[in-house]
Amino acid sequence: MTVSAVIVAAGKGTRMNHDIRKQYLLLAGRPILTHTLMVFEACEQIDQIVVVIPEDDFDFCKKTVINPLNLKEKICLVRGGTRRQDSVYNGLASLDPKTEIVVIHDGVRPFVTVENLSDCILAARATGACILGIPAGDTVKRVNQYGIVEATLARDEIWLAQTPQAFAYDVILKAHATARKAGYSGTDDALLVERLGIDVKVITGSPKNIKITSPEDLILAQAILAKRRITGHKRSGFGLPLDGVIF
Repeated sequence: MTVSAVIVAAGKGTRMNHDIRKQYLLLAGRPILTHTLMVFEACEQIDQIVVVIPEDDFDFCKKTVINPLNLKEKICLVRGGTRRQDSVYNGLASLDPKTEIVVIHDGVRPFVTVENLSDCILAARATGACILGIPAGDTVKRVNQYGIVEATLARDEIWLAQTPQAFAYDVILKAHATARKAGYSGTDDALLVERLGIDVKVITGSPKNIKITSPEDLILAQAILAKRRITGHKRSGFGLPLDGVIF
């Protein structure tokens, strides 16, 4: 069974307030996107990796992110779209037609683990659609446009969606094609699948699986790495040995 990965890193990163796009900012001496790719490279279940980035970044990404890794498998670069949803669709359209399972992941979530990937792939094989998520830890309010609380939601029913999100290839391709035809824009890929009436399985992720989109997120990411140095984990959150390659 062919498993392909679409890593989305085509955002401009305007919230980061930096001259360099967020996916290329350094984290422990390596671009954030590099850390993410190292995890996917370490996952033996993944046969093909597609990275969706701005077309103008192709040469820069090859030189600074991909080439230094000496990866076993060739990574295919695909042009990003105007929205994240368009970028994912471009990635899906570029995949090997023999693909059966697709894993979609945000390039700026470097703390995903090989175990996360494996668990999502396994569940997607069984159900057709699986995402990573964590239960809401705070009380959740629904607030109207005037800033007034309309309702307090049952916290035990609220989960915060993360990536990776894994799907049967035919399911996610149909979900995106249907949304494009209807002019519908969703906040994540799972929502597009839900619109088809297909159940989406949720498995527990980790609060450390953060999406780095702001300067505060980058500080938190650095703190997570510093904590791992102190605790002396034998393996990193990236699923790779702590042999000086990352830290």
